[in-house]
Amino acid sequence: MADNSITLVGNLTRDPEIRFTATGRAVASFGIAVGRRYQVNGEWQEQTSYFNVTAWGQLGENAAATFTKGTRVVVTGRLEQREYTSREGEKRTAIDVIADELGPSLRWATATVVRTPKTDNPGGGASNNRPANSGTNPGTEATPFDGEEPF
Repeated sequence: MADNSITLVGNLTRDPEIRFTATGRAVASFGIAVGRRYQVNGEWQEQTSYFNVTAWGQLGENAAATFTKGTRVVVTGRLEQREYTSREGEKRTAIDVIADELGPSLRWATATVVRTPKTDNPGGGASNNRPANSGTNPGTEATPFDGEEPF
């Protein structure tokens, strides 16, 4: 049985953009850059890979309230392939990371965790009883992907 899971550590390339589906379910999207450094014949080489990340429900809301461009994060999730048509009418394929867990990397930073209260809204959606973001990192709780398109 194949397992489709991936863990990435990298820096956000843009602030998370949060949107809501027609049913009120939150979805946040952002990009991360994952760099690696290695030596070839005594010379240091650098390689950077870029990934699009999607976080649904409360996890997406917490990511949008917590992370900003440049934040070093740890992303655990699964790969998902999608097809789309470019502006030129060509069919394209993209592979995205659907996040199951997100967190700040603590290698060169510290974080304060603030637990968000559970809501009765299983779809994620905007919650009136969430604390305002004060630069701290709320806990995360992912809702499973149900195939609902974000837009």
